[in-house]
Amino acid sequence: MSTVSRLTARARQTCIASSSRSALALPQFRPLSVVPQIRSNSIAGQRIASASIVNPSRRWASTATQLKEDEGEEAEEAAEEKWPVRVLPQLKDGDRARLRRQRNVGISAHIDSGKTTLTERVLYYTGRVRDIHEVRGRDGVGAKMDSMELEREKGITIQSAATFCDWVSSPPPNETPVGGEINEQKENFAINIIDTPGHVDFTIEVERALRVLDGAVLVLCAVSGVQQSQTITVDRQMRRYNVPRVAFINKMDRAGANPWRVIGQLRSKLRHNAAALQVPIGSEDKLQGVVDIIRMKAIYNKGEKGNQVVESDEIPADLLDLVKEKRAELIENLSEADETLCDKFLNEEPISNLDIAQAVRRATVALRFCPVLMGSAIKNTGVQPVLDAVCQYLPDPSEIHNQALDATLPANAPPIPLVPAGDAALVGLAFKLEEGRFGQLTYMRVYQGTLRKGHMIINARTGKRVKVPRLVRMHSNEMEDVDSIGAGEICAIFGVECSSGDTFTDGKTTYTMTSMFVPDPVISLSIRPEGTETPNFSRALNRFQKEDPTFRVHVDSESKETIISGMGELHLDIYVERIRREYGVACVTGKPRVAFRETITQPVNFEYTHKKQSGGAGQFGRVMGRIEPMEFDPDTGKDTEFSNQMIGNAVPHQYIPAIEKGFQEALDRGQLTGHPIIQCRFVLTDGLAHVVDSSELAFRMASLGAFREAFPKAKPVILEPVMTVEVVAPVEFQGNVIGAMNQRKGTIVDTEVRDEEFTLIAEVALNDMFGYASQLRGLTQGKGEFSMEYKKHAQVMPYLQKEMMDAFQNKTVK
Repeated sequence: MSTVSRLTARARQTCIASSSRSALALPQFRPLSVVPQIRSNSIAGQRIASASIVNPSRRWASTATQLKEDEGEEAEEAAEEKWPVRVLPQLKDGDRARLRRQRNVGISAHIDSGKTTLTERVLYYTGRVRDIHEVRGRDGVGAKMDSMELEREKGITIQSAATFCDWVSSPPPNETPVGGEINEQKENFAINIIDTPGHVDFTIEVERALRVLDGAVLVLCAVSGVQQSQTITVDRQMRRYNVPRVAFINKMDRAGANPWRVIGQLRSKLRHNAAALQVPIGSEDKLQGVVDIIRMKAIYNKGEKGNQVVESDEIPADLLDLVKEKRAELIENLSEADETLCDKFLNEEPISNLDIAQAVRRATVALRFCPVLMGSAIKNTGVQPVLDAVCQYLPDPSEIHNQALDATLPANAPPIPLVPAGDAALVGLAFKLEEGRFGQLTYMRVYQGTLRKGHMIINARTGKRVKVPRLVRMHSNEMEDVDSIGAGEICAIFGVECSSGDTFTDGKTTYTMTSMFVPDPVISLSIRPEGTETPNFSRALNRFQKEDPTFRVHVDSESKETIISGMGELHLDIYVERIRREYGVACVTGKPRVAFRETITQPVNFEYTHKKQSGGAGQFGRVMGRIEPMEFDPDTGKDTEFSNQMIGNAVPHQYIPAIEKGFQEALDRGQLTGHPIIQCRFVLTDGLAHVVDSSELAFRMASLGAFREAFPKAKPVILEPVMTVEVVAPVEFQGNVIGAMNQRKGTIVDTEVRDEEFTLIAEVALNDMFGYASQLRGLTQGKGEFSMEYKKHAQVMPYLQKEMMDAFQNKTVK
């Protein structure tokens, strides 16, 4: 009763809120066997509205409401547009049967949390590999999913790797009628798995994997817990694409393992409604197994490498009280997330094991709950229950509402739901490119229809028609030829030229998928080949730039040097090494360059006239307005804007695009250091044109001149990228690490001491972080490690700004 009294008020409020949410959010139309969860996609940080599924017998309608301010009074205007009638395809019995046993999951986490080690055990227990090899194994083989030579040498995952396997598990609890018992009968499930990198420099690999997956396993270290930099980044990426997840607390065999602290961090740091589904039997070197607190069974791993799962109804007596406590806690957390269980709880009705399991699945698929499992991959303990949880609690492809846009409709048209029916029009997304032994290998997720070998498909972006010469399922660097791939599955095709993010159809539809979010690079290097330049150098750069959207290449207009840009030092070092190994071109790199930016700090009015007379028709254009600071808009992903607030036709409308073009041209090169200008808005209020002498060129030059004249008056400043740095090192080196961080002018945000190691989180300018890896190794006797990710651009110190401006002026004069 104490638990009931504590929760009653909060649960009642939660149930009411949940009921209101569901009443507002559920679409009016649901294809058969589709749970009403909407997948929002992102275009460079811009979200697509996702409540646009309506009854196919009705017309699609969107109401645009614009508030206008007129003499202090606000008037509301609504305009209704009619969209084409859409008859959505229906799932057939065969589609439902196949999709119910299909899972597409990614394994994501902070670096060194054990993702690849967990995947290796999954492949072993599912029969995909004959033996287990470690990430840093002594046999020289290495983990199956780390197929690249560099990955095995460094012991890290650089590229995401896809595989598939079959697993025999109990059916999802939602298939069992209410009032029954949990179905223990085993059935076969097909699982597509993508193992992703943990290092923040390779975040695009995680981004594009989560873009096409239906669920994820978030791996956490039982000792380190929620590690700030990459764990929060991965969680943010999962939220961006609305990916349901289960958490697996790994490394329960390590000294200092504390799963309850990690669950607390899931709640406090990541804001998840998380609760454990298991209680460990022992910990650290005495870890023996886990207790399933839903079915109230003890689970042990026996046999060679833990391949035999032994279940027992006898729970160790010393754990019985803890198991009952955690079971009550699980019901409490689920009652906040699931309305059905909440009603049972408040009415004090008996809650069965099936009720709990069904509530876990409903809340997990609806993104309101995160179930937590635990074990040790390296000790072969608790891995099979993770596979069971993937099959039972994560959604199948038919339960995720993926959406597309119609390329023939305006940008404000509502998105179109995709139904994973096998006989529907084909819609597939190429989400990853890779140079294989037989040409370009294109990884594709099929959202609708069926992709068949030998059939013709059309690239929606280019309109090019191509034939599918070879269709394969990937198993790391190995492949298995197949004749067809159904909706909701992941495959790879050879011999199709395209770019990452391209949509493919069979010509029966004009749909196109939205692309993934691509972060901007933060660091650059100059690069040139040793000796004479060969075609292999440019071939390598072109290939890597095509495969990785965060890897950019350009030629500096002044120095004529080739500049490569990326997400960090390790990111660029890996590509330089790959150029040497894969293309036989040794390269020389210059000093790292930071992606500085310029901006203004106050608004300034301008009135500029561009006038040039050289006989005959001249050039004339006058623009008036102001430039002003602008904040980054998270909804659109933009921090620069051209705003036309001109009243009347002082400047003919055909010249307005030329004025905007001049503004964009001015942003490319700042006047302080020559770096691009950000966080700036150009407001055009008036102007003047000449009947004969005005032209697009004249107004483009007028806009460019106006900006360059006003920019120095707007108190411009230089911005530099600031990184969030996380350092983990033994406690005895804490003073040295903090002192070194202070020397680099870092702002310490948080510190945490646990057992024998501590974690330091600081914000440091990227320009001050060069060489830190070597310094940290020296300070901690090689025992410390760090990671960092981009946080924001911030103003540089005044003395540094003066030095940079003087250096730029001297360089310009020369």
